[in-house]
Amino acid sequence: MEKKRKAGDYAMLAIKGLCMGAADVIPGVSGGTIAFLTGIYGELINSIKSIDMAALKMLFSLRLKDFWKKINGNFLVSVVLGILISVFSLAKLMQYLLEYHPVPLWSFFFGLIVASAIYILKNVAKWKVSHSVSLIAGIAVAAYICMVTPGETTEALWFVFLSGVIAICAMILPGISGSFILLLLGKYEFIMAALSELDIIVLAVFASGCVIGIIAFSHVLSWLLDKFYTQTICVLSGFMIGSLLKVWPWKETLASGVERVIGPEKYEMISGQSPEIASAIAFFIIGAALLFAIEYIVVWMNKRKGGISEQARVE
Repeated sequence: MEKKRKAGDYAMLAIKGLCMGAADVIPGVSGGTIAFLTGIYGELINSIKSIDMAALKMLFSLRLKDFWKKINGNFLVSVVLGILISVFSLAKLMQYLLEYHPVPLWSFFFGLIVASAIYILKNVAKWKVSHSVSLIAGIAVAAYICMVTPGETTEALWFVFLSGVIAICAMILPGISGSFILLLLGKYEFIMAALSELDIIVLAVFASGCVIGIIAFSHVLSWLLDKFYTQTICVLSGFMIGSLLKVWPWKETLASGVERVIGPEKYEMISGQSPEIASAIAFFIIGAALLFAIEYIVVWMNKRKGGISEQARVE
């Protein structure tokens, strides 16, 4: 069911989509995390899930108004439009920051993710064994993914399609980066190049995989959030914590392609570049402060509207 919103609300949704898109082009940072932090995660999953056979029947029978209302069309278009604008316009900027200012950028995201995990977990009122197990499992899975060696894979269109299916599932999971999954599949640079060069065939095949993957996976994730909300949130929080291995500012790339966490001093010795410790601390604080500022604004807005935030549901 589509909510009643004003033009300003849709502009804000597009801005949130811009932030999601910016996160999605960075390996190790998840657009799903941004959706969760900005309070649109649940609505996003449910809106995607609503694209089912009933919705397709409405579309093909030209019941366009009913179709649009069922899939929460205005919401989806606003968010997706923001994501697409961000992906196409900010990809080069993110790559520039990664190349020339990696330490401040990774420190910013490190602070953002640490603060988000703390904020979510502190709202779990009564800890149970299942919650702890879920959290540990999430940490273990994300940490393993971060330590897996990126591989070389075929550029055949069937694998591009499969990469889209797998990556999009990661993109809507807080803490697990779809871009990093592409990196593991050996398709990150390939897809970034396709975006830069507007390779329509590759992008169309990849997008098709994304659409099918996200619609199918949204049903599973929505069911988990409905039946096992707290356990699912603990797993997702574990993903965030485990992914910190990927966004640690100082890393050493081994011959195998694996990135290993190291200290600032060793980083300076290996790379010959300044570890920028003061800058790293500053951007870590900025990232954490931004998270709490966003959460404060979301909670304040929810109270004014009489709504319930994502985190308020954790029991």
